[in-house]
Amino acid sequence: MARRPRQCPLGFPVHVVQRGNNQQVCFATDADLKAYAGWLHQAADQFAVDIHAWVFMTNHVHLLMTPHSVDSISRCMQNLGRYYVRYFNHRYQRTGTLFEGRFKSSIVQSESYFLACLRYIELNPVRAGMVTDPADYSWSSYRAHALGKQPAMWKPHDEYMALGSTRESRQAVYRQLVAQEMSGDVVTEIRDALNTGLVLGNDRFREQIQKLTGVRQQHLKRGRKPR
Repeated sequence: MARRPRQCPLGFPVHVVQRGNNQQVCFATDADLKAYAGWLHQAADQFAVDIHAWVFMTNHVHLLMTPHSVDSISRCMQNLGRYYVRYFNHRYQRTGTLFEGRFKSSIVQSESYFLACLRYIELNPVRAGMVTDPADYSWSSYRAHALGKQPAMWKPHDEYMALGSTRESRQAVYRQLVAQEMSGDVVTEIRDALNTGLVLGNDRFREQIQKLTGVRQQHLKRGRKPR
């Protein structure tokens, strides 16, 4: 089956997932995570990408990013992978592929869906049973949104900034949002968008992106092709 062409129009947030090849471990120590974060920050600056959210798990990462130049997310991820894989292979005396050949991505509709995607990303360690409180996991953007930390690579999105008029009020509202149970339907939508490469948004947004990119944003109907 042919790959869907990757579409990351300028100014739209994109949910990106990069996984270890065959689910292998990509980060063995905090030093590995720190190295990855450093090269991610460097690549984002170099290729004009805003990083709104992240979580680094043992064998995969989730990112929420907005590109501001053509192909900037692809170039950012390629650059990051080149440096990090070289580092990881040298550190652990290994060779070959570390990440899957192609990261998954889905354009996210800012209204309604951005905050849901943000919560989904930062709750990954909770769903995985690693922590019970997302604040206890060091390698995510939750502490920036909920506790006022200021990581150098963090660029808060307008949807987050609209939660309140002050830093403290935004953090309080966001903590309340995260404390609410996420709808199973929303979680399914987020995962389905990633797995298919289709946008995460309503029908009107799908049509908007389809017209903008010329790439289908609707599920194909299943069934046999007519003879």
